[in-house]
Amino acid sequence: MKRIAIIGASGLVGSAILKESLERGHTVTAIVRHPEKITLNNPNLQIKSGDVLAEDSVPELVEGVDVVISAYNPGWTNPDIAAETTKGYKSIIGGVKKAKIPRLLIVGGAGSLYVAPEKRVMDTGMIPETYIPAIESLAGVLYHLQKEEKELDWAYFSPAGNIEPGERTGKFRLGKDHLIVDEKGESHISVEDFAVAMLDEVEKPQHHKERFTIGY
Repeated sequence: MKRIAIIGASGLVGSAILKESLERGHTVTAIVRHPEKITLNNPNLQIKSGDVLAEDSVPELVEGVDVVISAYNPGWTNPDIAAETTKGYKSIIGGVKKAKIPRLLIVGGAGSLYVAPEKRVMDTGMIPETYIPAIESLAGVLYHLQKEEKELDWAYFSPAGNIEPGERTGKFRLGKDHLIVDEKGESHISVEDFAVAMLDEVEKPQHHKERFTIGY
């Protein structure tokens, strides 16, 4: 069993990853800004209150684990989401390295996935302009890792175009840098199946220093 730290464990995706991790018997440290949002009671769960924007706190928050999963999101209603995404991930990456944790898995975005050569989801005009700065900021985390990060064994896991609560089917497709669509041209995944794939990657790593994605 692995010792896992989950940053943002109370959010939509983070909570699904937390549930899947515990159900598989892993030891989990849930790192959240508001501990009261986690109501699970499990002997393998430790809840830590922390804010990754405080860079010096990250090494202590993740100390002693085998892998860090970051589902960090400053909040879509946060007017500073773009700046805080950049700052938060700089803090997370630096803190994980200072703590000498060998593996970092990031819940990425779908906006940077390709739908055609040289054309990403966020270039299609299908996304409201108000969301673009935040999406570009999360894409920037990927580009920084690809160009600059030589030390960490990281993976950036982009969801399908639509991710929402649904069923845990365990049946899905994985890809690399291109949006996965079904026979109707739709791109979707349940948060439950996203969590399954994330924990599969924790237990049997297949992606190293690269992005991968998922869809039905």
